[in-house]
Amino acid sequence: MACNDDWQVAGRRKGAARRRQHPSNPNLDSHHVSDCKLDKQKIINAMNELRGENLWMEWRDLLSERLLSNASGSSELIKTSLQYCVCYGLGNFASCVSARYQLAMLLLLLETLQIPVGSCSVYDPVFSASECDALKELGFTVLTENEEGKRPVYQPTLFYLMHCGKALYNNLLWRNWMPQTLQKIIIIGNSFHGIQERMLQREFERDYSFLSNVISVCDEMSLPCSPRFLDVFNDTALIQFPPENLNKLPETMWIEPSEPLYQHCQDLEIIQTEKRS
Repeated sequence: MACNDDWQVAGRRKGAARRRQHPSNPNLDSHHVSDCKLDKQKIINAMNELRGENLWMEWRDLLSERLLSNASGSSELIKTSLQYCVCYGLGNFASCVSARYQLAMLLLLLETLQIPVGSCSVYDPVFSASECDALKELGFTVLTENEEGKRPVYQPTLFYLMHCGKALYNNLLWRNWMPQTLQKIIIIGNSFHGIQERMLQREFERDYSFLSNVISVCDEMSLPCSPRFLDVFNDTALIQFPPENLNKLPETMWIEPSEPLYQHCQDLEIIQTEKRS
């Protein structure tokens, strides 16, 4: 189930090489269409396989209970049904089996949570042209710009961030650093507590201050994993930000937060956009 990248996050890859612009060539076009269809079929096969796994059934039941607005005992955080989803950092699912299962799981979640696939935006700077076309064929909205996680949230939104870099989580929190906004964010991704445990506390507070500041007030529920999918879904949690918890933080915490610069981080774990001079 391993892929060439193994479990490196996006920023540890050397970066996708720029694709050359080929002149119009029927053979190349035919090959591209064939790759796209093959990529799409691989995802459909992975979805069908996951449907029969106990892991998926456990995820489905847990997340339905917590996130569906009409479910018995559903979270008070979600006042209306989720209608939006953002997914960053899947990797090359055409060649990486682990990324393929993560994408298949996303499609199953969208179906269960009643989020239209077209309302799910996906992005990874390493996506190939055929992978982008396969995603479009499946109905996703494929972003063309690297947001680095800095996406403002206006409606309740699910962020599907499997094995993404710490800076991406930190950037998302910074962009939406208001109690009224954070409570609209739902994350399925790396356990925040797991991130903290794997770092020196002083570096965690210095380099990822938004993660550090919010970790004590977030509601984190670990999602189950099975031995077969250990490399695919390990250390995954559902993370929410209850308003009653956010209100426990001092008001000074919310005043004009500075954009993270990561000046001390040698390995940032995300691919950043080139800054123009």
